[in-house]
Amino acid sequence: MSKTFEKLKPYLDKAMALQTARSLFEWDTQTLAPFGAADNTSKVNGILSDEYMKSLINDDVRQLLKKLQEEQEQAELSDLEKAIIKELAKSYEQLESIPPEEYKEYNELTSISSRKWAKAKKDNSYSDFAPYLQKIIDFKKKFASYRVKDGKTPYEVLLGDYEECFMIKDLDAFFDKFKAEIIPLVKEVYKKTDTIDKSYNSLNYDIEKQKEFCKYLSGYLGFDFNRGVIAESEHPFTLQLHNHDVRITGRYLENNLESSIFSAIHETGHALYEMNIDDSLTQTPVGTGASMGMHESQSRFFENLIGRSYDFWEPIYEKLVEAFPENLQNIPLEKFIKGINKVSPCLIRTEADELSYCIHIIIRYEIEKMIFNNEVTVDDLPKVWNQKYQDYLGIAPTNDSEGILQDIHWSFGEFGYFPSYAIGTAVASQIYEYMKEKMPVSEYLRQGNITPIREFLRDNIHKYGATKNTNEILKDLCGEEFKPDYYINYLKEKYSRLYEL
Repeated sequence: MSKTFEKLKPYLDKAMALQTARSLFEWDTQTLAPFGAADNTSKVNGILSDEYMKSLINDDVRQLLKKLQEEQEQAELSDLEKAIIKELAKSYEQLESIPPEEYKEYNELTSISSRKWAKAKKDNSYSDFAPYLQKIIDFKKKFASYRVKDGKTPYEVLLGDYEECFMIKDLDAFFDKFKAEIIPLVKEVYKKTDTIDKSYNSLNYDIEKQKEFCKYLSGYLGFDFNRGVIAESEHPFTLQLHNHDVRITGRYLENNLESSIFSAIHETGHALYEMNIDDSLTQTPVGTGASMGMHESQSRFFENLIGRSYDFWEPIYEKLVEAFPENLQNIPLEKFIKGINKVSPCLIRTEADELSYCIHIIIRYEIEKMIFNNEVTVDDLPKVWNQKYQDYLGIAPTNDSEGILQDIHWSFGEFGYFPSYAIGTAVASQIYEYMKEKMPVSEYLRQGNITPIREFLRDNIHKYGATKNTNEILKDLCGEEFKPDYYINYLKEKYSRLYEL
C-alpha cells in the first residue's frame, strides 16, 4: 500500500462508518420506525450528513487526493487503490461543490419527505406532498447548477450520478428506438389481452403465507440469511451496509399474488449483487454496484428473464400450489406461465407487464427532463403525468396514489434514477444472450440448479463492484458495449409468439 494512500485510509474509514449509520437510519425509517419519529430523526440525519461531509471535504483529504492523482504516485498504487481514488475523486467533486449548510438542510429534508410521501400516498393527497417536492426540486436544480460543465445540462449531471455511460443523447436514441418498435407491438397485444385468463391472481392470498413463500424464493435464488434479512415497507428496496449485511424489503397485497412474488425476486437480484462483491472491495468507495443501470440489470435479469420462464417454475411450482391449494390446485403450470407473462394496460410501474414496462420509465424520464428544463411546475405534474399515461398506454390515473404519488424516488431526491431501470432491463437481455452461449441455462433451471447462473454473474459482474463501469463490464464480458437491440428483439420474439401475432 502506498504511504500516501495509507494516510488517506482513516478518512475513508470514517466516511464509510458515517455513511453506514445514515443507511441504518434510512432502513429503520422505511421499515420499523414509528411514523411520528420522522421530524426528530431528520435532525440526527442532518448531523450525520454534516459529519460525513466534513470527513471528506477538508484540507487533509484534498491534499492527499491531489497527490494520489499525480502520475508518480499513481505508479505506486495497486489497481484497487486506483479505482478507489477514481471513485473518491467523483464523490469529492460532487460534495465540494455544495455549501455544507445546504447539504445538511437537504438531507434533513429528504429524511422527512419520504415519510410525508408515504402518508400523502396513503391519503391520496398530492397537495400534502407537493411543498416538500418543490423544496427537493429546488435543491436538486441548485446542486446540479454547481456542477454543470463540459456542455452538460443540469439533468445530465443528475443522470451521471446513477449511470455515467448514458447521457441524454444516448437515452433519447434508446427510447426513440424502443417507442418505434415496441409501442406498435404493445397496441397489437392489447387487442388480444383477453385471450389469457389470470383471474386466479386476484383471489385472496393469505399475507403470512405470501411472506413464507417469498422467503423461500429468495433463499432458492441464493439469498444468504446469515448475511441478510427481509423486512416490509411501503415501497420494496434493497440496502447494503457491506457484503455481509444486505437487507431487502417486500410488500404484500391480499389480492395480488404476483406483486409480492416478483418483488421478492427483483430485490433478491439486487441483494445477490451486493453479497457477491469481493471482500477486498466491501466497505470502500468501490464496494457497491458498478452503477444503478448495472444494478437494475441484475434485479431485472432474475425478475423477468429467469423468473417469468417456464423452466424456472417447473421444479418449484408445486410448492406454490401447496401454499395456496384453494386458489391454484386447478391452475396448471402452463396457465400460470401465461398469466405471469400476460400483457394488459396498467397504471402502476412496479406491477407492469414486461412488454410495456419501459414505457413507464420513458414517461418518468420525459417528465424529469421537463422539470429540469423549467417547462413544468410542481402543480402541473399530476396533469402532465396523467396525460402521458393516456397518450402512451391509453389509460389515465383516477387518483394521485395510482398516478404521480406511486413512486418513492422523488421524495429522496432521486432525479435521474428512473432511466437506470430501462438501461438495466436492456443490459439484462444482452447478458442473457451471452450467457446462453456459455452454459445450458434452461437445463439448469429445470433441474432447480441456480448455482452455475449465480456463479457466472458473480465471477463476471458482481465481484468487481464499482471498479468498472457498465460499458466496461459489458465489453469485457460480451465483447461489445451496450446494445439495446438484444432487448427489443427479445420482447418482439417472446410476445409475438405468446400472442400468436
